[in-house]
Amino acid sequence: MDIFRSTKKFLDRAAVAAGGCSYSYGDILRGSHGLAKVITDAIGSEGSDSPRIAVMAPPGREYVEAIWGAWLAKGTPVPLCTSHPAGELQYILGDAQAKVLLTSPGLAERMQPLAEAANVHLHIVGQASIDESFPQGIDDCLDVWSPEDDALIVYTSGTTGRPKGALHTHGNLSAHIQALVKSWEWSENDRILHVLPLHHVHGIINALHCAHAAGAAVEFLPKFSPGEVWKRLMREEDPITVFMGVPTMYSYLLSHYAGMAHGEQAAARAAASRLRLTVSGSAACPLPVMHKWRELSGQWLLERYGMTETNMILSNPYRGERRPGSVGLPLPGVEVRAVVESHTTTGASASAGGGNNFPSALEGPGELYVRGPNVFKKYINKPGATAEAFDEMGWFRTGDTAVLEGTPPYWRILGRTNVDIIKSGGYKISALAIENVLLSNSRIRECAVLGLPDESQGEVIAAVVACHDPPVTLDELKEWLLDKLPPYQIPERLKVLDSIPRNAMGKINKKELRQHKFTI
Repeated sequence: MDIFRSTKKFLDRAAVAAGGCSYSYGDILRGSHGLAKVITDAIGSEGSDSPRIAVMAPPGREYVEAIWGAWLAKGTPVPLCTSHPAGELQYILGDAQAKVLLTSPGLAERMQPLAEAANVHLHIVGQASIDESFPQGIDDCLDVWSPEDDALIVYTSGTTGRPKGALHTHGNLSAHIQALVKSWEWSENDRILHVLPLHHVHGIINALHCAHAAGAAVEFLPKFSPGEVWKRLMREEDPITVFMGVPTMYSYLLSHYAGMAHGEQAAARAAASRLRLTVSGSAACPLPVMHKWRELSGQWLLERYGMTETNMILSNPYRGERRPGSVGLPLPGVEVRAVVESHTTTGASASAGGGNNFPSALEGPGELYVRGPNVFKKYINKPGATAEAFDEMGWFRTGDTAVLEGTPPYWRILGRTNVDIIKSGGYKISALAIENVLLSNSRIRECAVLGLPDESQGEVIAAVVACHDPPVTLDELKEWLLDKLPPYQIPERLKVLDSIPRNAMGKINKKELRQHKFTI
C-alpha cells in the first residue's frame, strides 16, 4: 500500500493536525495498529477475506486511524457522511454488509442504535490498546495486499436514484494516487488545508490519501467556513501550500474577501498567492469565479474531472496552460474517448510514463468513455447496474457529454448527458455554458439551467436563480441576454429562490428543481 510504504520514511513528521493538536505518522500508525487488532478480534473466525468496515468520524485523527486500521486488518473501509440522516446511514450499513462500525466518542450515542439494528459491531476509536513498539514491526504489515484486493467502497451521491456502492481495489487506488502525486507534484513539504467531506473521492483520495502518500501534512477544519479558511491561510506559521474545494467554496471565499477591510485584503491576496496549488472540482467551476480567483491570487484554479467510479480522469496541467472552462487532458495511464450513438468520434490517451499524446483532430461532442487502472471494480450487490455501466470492450460510460477543442486540444465537459444537455428545437444546448453567462450578471448569486418538457420544442430552457436584491425578472433576464446568447439559448422560464439546494459536494439535483413552478 503506497501510503504505508511512504510513511516509513516520515514517522516523526506531522501527518494530521486538527483541533489545535498535531499527530505524527508514527502516532497514527500506532493507533491504527491497535484498531486493526480490534477489528480482527470482533470478526473472529467468521471473518471474510476483506470485511467491510464502516467509518463514521469527523475530520481528524480518528477518521484517518479508522481508515488505516481497516486496511491493516485487511478490511475494506466504507466512509459514512456525518451529516446524513439515520435512514440513509442505515441503508448504507445494510447494503455494504458492514461487519464493524468505527466511530468517534462524539458520535457513538447517535450510531449505537443504528449498529444494533444492522447487527454491526460498534467500536469507539481511541479506546483500543496501543502497541508502543509499533511501527517497528511495520514491515510485517506491508506487502500483504495484492492489486486485486478490495480497498474502499464509496457511495455515489444518489442524484439519479438510491446511492450505489462503488468498490475500488488496491490497484485502483495505487494507480490513481501515483498519477496525482506525480502530476500535481505532491511532496513531503506540502501542507493542505482540508475542508472537504470525507465520504467522496475528492476529499478521501485527492486531498487526504495523496497527501499522505507523499509524506505531507493534512490540517483539518471541522467544516468549511470562509472566514476560518482565510484566517488560516493568512497565518504564516506552518504555511498552507495546497487547497482544494468545490466551486461554491471559492465563490464564498471571494465574497468574504470582498467584505474585508483594505489591510485584510492585502494579507488575503498574499496568502492566496503563496498557495502552490489550488484545485477546483466535483462540479464545473463558473468562469466568473475562475477569473476573480486569478485576479486575487495571480494563478488559475486547476480544474480536473473525475467520478466516484473512476477517481480522477482528466486534469489541467500543474505546469503549463490551465484553460478556464476545460478539464485538460487524461492523467497518466488513463484512456478516454467520446462516443455518439454507439460510435467513437474522438479519442485521447496518456501513457503511464507520459501525458502529452494530443489527438490530431478536434471532434465531438459525445458521451465520455474511460478505461484504465483507475476505474472501479463494480457496484456492490448490483450486477445489472455494473454491466450497464461498461460497454463490450470494458470502457466505462461516464454519462457526461464532452468535447475536445482548442490548441492544444483540451477536453471540456458540457454536462450530464441526461440532465445538462438540453434538446430544444433541434439544438443540443449545454446548460453549463448558459450558467456561465448568467453568473456574469451582478444581480445573480447562484443559478442552475435545465430543460423542461415541451410538446413543440421537445424541451424549453428554464433558469433557477438566487439573486442579490432586487431579484431579477424573466423579462429583465431575456433583455440582458439578447447580446450575450443566441436566441435559442435564452431561457424561456424562470424560478427565483432564496438559495439553490446542494448536496455535501456542492452539486445541484436538477431533477428535483424541475418540480418547481416556473414563471413563463
